This record gives sequence, structure tokens and C-alpha cells, in this order.
Amino acid sequence: MIPTLIERRPGRLDLGQAVGALAAFTAGLLLALMIAQNGALARATDPWLASWLAHGVGTLVAALLWCLTPRAAGPEAAPGWAWLGGLPGALTVVLAALCLNSSLGMAGTLALLLLGQLLFGALCDGAGWFGLARRLPSGMDALAALLVMAGALRIVLG
Repeated sequence: MIPTLIERRPGRLDLGQAVGALAAFTAGLLLALMIAQNGALARATDPWLASWLAHGVGTLVAALLWCLTPRAAGPEAAPGWAWLGGLPGALTVVLAALCLNSSLGMAGTLALLLLGQLLFGALCDGAGWFGLARRLPSGMDALAALLVMAGALRIVLG
């Protein structure tokens, strides 16, 4: 079954979209902070220990937040593949720490992370993967991706 296409209204955000955009922007800031912290820990120890410690602290914080917030659906509502979300997360932490401590630095690492997220996100939206509503990329989406790619290459190649 192919999910329905999401209707888009270019140039306009409703309140829900604005809150979502602010949350996504904040998540991006937190991702950069996490990479900096994990990179420093990986320099002092090694990337694998940094990943273990980051996920241990993350588990404790997530458990605390889980206990403090109401839940609408039980675990049986999640598809089987959703239970493996920690796998790409763990690999991301290790790979980002390795890249951060290379000649890429923070800006190059984040630029390539953003490019990878953008391209894979567009693919997932277009195909409706992972339970997402299908949303075909527009010409402006393609232009934005090209600009991000050009910016990432400019940062990485100098």
C-alpha cells in the first residue's frame, strides 16, 4: 500500500509546522553539541567508549523522561524495524566522533551529516518509507539539496 501524498503549501507555516520547525532546529543544535562532546570524549579515550558512555547517559535521561511523560500507545503499536533505531544512532555517534577528530573538523562533519540526512530524508519522503506519508520532492527541494551539497563541498574542500 502506498501512502497518500502530503499536500504542501509553499511559503506558509501553520502553528503546528512552526513548532515542528523550531523543534527540528533545536534538535540540530543539540546534535552539534552532542558531536562536540562525544568528539572530546573520543579524543580523551576512544570512539567506542565515547559511544558507550553517550548512550548510557542517553538511556538514563530517556528513562527519566519516559517516566515523567504520559504515553498514548503501547509498544505493540511499533513495527519491528522501529525497535532497531539505536543501531544507526550508535554508529552515528562513533562515525561522527571519528570525523570530528579528523581534518574535517566540526563544520565539515556537520555539513556532510546534514547532506546525508537531507538526501536520505528526501528518498524516504518520496518513497513513503518507514511509515512516512509519501511526499514527492519539488524543484525547490532539489535546488535546496544542491545548495547544501555545494556548501558541504565548499566547507570540506576549502
